[in-house]
Amino acid sequence: MKRITSLVAVLAVAAVSVFTVVAYAGSNHASVTTITVKATEFKFTLSKKSAHHGKVTFKMTNKGHVSHDFKINGKKTKLLSPGKSATLTVTLKKGSFKYVCTVPGHAAAGMKGTFKST
Repeated sequence: MKRITSLVAVLAVAAVSVFTVVAYAGSNHASVTTITVKATEFKFTLSKKSAHHGKVTFKMTNKGHVSHDFKINGKKTKLLSPGKSATLTVTLKKGSFKYVCTVPGHAAAGMKGTFKST
């Protein structure tokens, strides 16, 4: 009986060890940086001007009185009415990336900037 109890204990420890290794390996994904973006007339305010390269999620909220969007690295949000929000996830390499509002005249009025990925 002691042998069976010992064998069950050894198997339980081995199973927990294997599960722990698999769980740890599965949790080793790259993290996503989240930047909040506030759009008003006629500027963007970002929570951070830079982030580590990789996946970056921009959570844009239109706090202005007219519609705006947010474009960076070839991707853009839909056109957002005042008070609406959207998220945009992009993968950035190291470097500098221009962002703009694509509504005609908005970038020229100041809705543009540069985001740095380190």
